[in-house]
Amino acid sequence: MNRRRFMTLTGSTLAMLGGGRAFAQAQQGRLRIDPTEFQPVPIAITNFVPGSPSDGEVGNGVTQVITNNLKRSGLFAPIDQAAFIERISNIDVAPQFQNWKTINAQALVTGRMTRQQDGRLKAEFRLWDVVSGQQLTGQQYFTSPEYWRRIAHIISDQIYERMTGEKGYFDSRVVFVDETGPKERRVKRLAMMDQDGANVRYLTRGSDLVLTPRFSPNSQEITYMEFGQGDPKVYLFNIETGQREIVGNFPGMTFAPRFSPDGQRVIMSLQQGGNSNLFVMDLRSRSTTRLTDTPAIDTSPSYSPDGTRICFESDRGGRSQIYVMAAGGGQAQRISFSKDDTNATYSTPVWSPKGDYIAFTRQGGGQFSIGVMKPDGSGERLLTSGFHNEGPTFAPNGRVVMFFRDPGGSGGPSLYSVDISGRNELKVPTPGFASDPAWSPLLSSTAGQ
Repeated sequence: MNRRRFMTLTGSTLAMLGGGRAFAQAQQGRLRIDPTEFQPVPIAITNFVPGSPSDGEVGNGVTQVITNNLKRSGLFAPIDQAAFIERISNIDVAPQFQNWKTINAQALVTGRMTRQQDGRLKAEFRLWDVVSGQQLTGQQYFTSPEYWRRIAHIISDQIYERMTGEKGYFDSRVVFVDETGPKERRVKRLAMMDQDGANVRYLTRGSDLVLTPRFSPNSQEITYMEFGQGDPKVYLFNIETGQREIVGNFPGMTFAPRFSPDGQRVIMSLQQGGNSNLFVMDLRSRSTTRLTDTPAIDTSPSYSPDGTRICFESDRGGRSQIYVMAAGGGQAQRISFSKDDTNATYSTPVWSPKGDYIAFTRQGGGQFSIGVMKPDGSGERLLTSGFHNEGPTFAPNGRVVMFFRDPGGSGGPSLYSVDISGRNELKVPTPGFASDPAWSPLLSSTAGQ
């Protein structure tokens, strides 16, 4: 998708129809997400009113996408429309709140979709606090009709942010490795989709093996590894143009490339002989700097959001563990120490976009677990365990982790997501088998970059 074309979209705030008291005041704070006691908030999402009879289909589509987004977040419980007492036909008139209190709705979403004379779509929505009878927010957007799903994701993010106090993550994409064919001859293609599984697009043809795709901070480039003829190579792929280029030719094997937060560098692991070390390449000058120099295997580096530190995986202590060091190299500190399994190993660390957690894969006791810990190693929490779970990646707001699970046998891997509290584990829809997911930044926040 050409984001520049999409972002001719304009958004403006709809005038408040109610008073000024906000949901946060009415509810003594925004949603309090207690992993032991939290109950999803009942929310009513009405069909978006068509501005003309021909706008009904897109209005219903927007409603369905918003409903699915909020439901899959695990924080909201959309109410079945069959229970609705009131039918909304004009979003510029305040709803009859008693009708919504009767069905236990705490929040209400109304909206309208209208085709303009110039062919664009105008999308409007209002979010209401049913308890206080106040409008919490309202926005209107203009965009090309083919981008109606993105409008639905942006509206979902607005609702999520207004009710939780955190940025949403619905207007984002996931790049992953699509896998097809029998296990012994698996074809692996680079693919990209919306975070809800829609709009799947294949970026490579499958003639060569691809691994570890990662988004750039502006979401317009992907770095990945490809096994073709000879040693693996690191590529940059431009999503808008479809062009790709080799980052560089390196001696030995190259693994796990990842962008720096400013998008100006790529950090990776290069294998030379029996060990591998971390290197960083400046994408402008193509100069390479060595960050580690040990007789161990250092791999899977990931930058902190401010770019000052990196976490990585190393077996320098005998077993694979997670270490943190300054982005320019130097002394590294081990942060992974399992309290219940001294033989556990840790791998595939990735820093949260918020900077508060590092997600990882932990292997021990015959199982692979996905977990999170604070950057100093404290507060370790396992989110899910199974036969083979691996490759965590954070949603743009840091609240959800996606990973892949392989059940073994003749089957293949699938993508899953889970809240950082360990709640709400869900399978992510993909066309076939899928592995190695990487979540993009929020698209609407990177517009213009």
